[in-house]
Amino acid sequence: MNKFFIYTLLIFMSLSVNSNAYLGPGLGGGIIAASLGLIFAIFSLFIGIIWFPIKKLIKKKKKRKKRKKRINDNS
Repeated sequence: MNKFFIYTLLIFMSLSVNSNAYLGPGLGGGIIAASLGLIFAIFSLFIGIIWFPIKKLIKKKKKRKKRKKRINDNS
């Protein structure tokens, strides 16, 4: 069985013909656009899931500090 597979593979490899296919510059542009889109999506995911909640927490802490400072100044 293994010899049959090897012989068949060798026969098909020896009979192969050029396909004359053309991969133009549009394919390269598409790959670049898809790659940049993936990078932008990952960056947006980072901002949406991680940065905005952290930013909200920082604002809350600043507001608490201002309130405490106002309360202490009024006393």
